[in-house]
Order: sequence, then structure tokens, then C-alpha cells
Amino acid sequence: MKPKKISLGDLGGIMYSTDPDFKIEEPVNEEEIVEPKHQDLRVQLDKKNRGGKAVTLITGFRGSELQLQELGKKLKSKCGVGGSAKNGEIMVQGDFREKVFLLLQAEGYKVKKSGG
Repeated sequence: MKPKKISLGDLGGIMYSTDPDFKIEEPVNEEEIVEPKHQDLRVQLDKKNRGGKAVTLITGFRGSELQLQELGKKLKSKCGVGGSAKNGEIMVQGDFREKVFLLLQAEGYKVKKSGG
């Protein structure tokens, strides 16, 4: 990944310093790595705000954005459909609740079916 560019908002309000030894502290990005067996994921069917189209929604993911993207890519490729993975949620286009449930269990995640 490319390093994130520093903007004035990232400096914590410091605009200028006369101290010759002043250095801007780089924010430490400690992404939390959580083992699959310690995650409690929910699988549900969602049709709200999608024009009647159904998506399988996986919520409750804790971990880095990269891990979320990788898991989303794996689930979408196994189901053979599109979708997205962002904000701790994975959306798989179509009704694949049972298949996603079994795939996540095989990966070692704790999974529960949610909703109707």
C-alpha cells in the first residue's frame, strides 16, 4: 500500500513550529488482527434500499480493511457473483445465505444466521 499523505488536518492543529528539532509524529496504524475463531459473524438476507434486489449481508467483522477485502473476494469468487466489502460489512449479490454460512464455518469463523 502507498503511505497516506499528510494533510494539515492530520497534524493535530500544529501549523508551524520554531523549534528546529520539531518532527511530525507519524500516526501509528496498528491494525487489529483477530483470529477467525474469535469473530462472531452474522449472515442475513437484505433487500432494503436496493430496489427489491436481494443481497447476502455479512456483518460483525473485526480486523483490518485488507483482511475484510480478502474475505469478501474469497466469498464472492466461491459464489460466482459480485458484491462489496467495506465498513466491516460484506455484501454478496443474491441469496447465498446457506453457501456463505458453510464457507465461513469452513474458514473457522463463528457464524450465526440472522433475520428471517
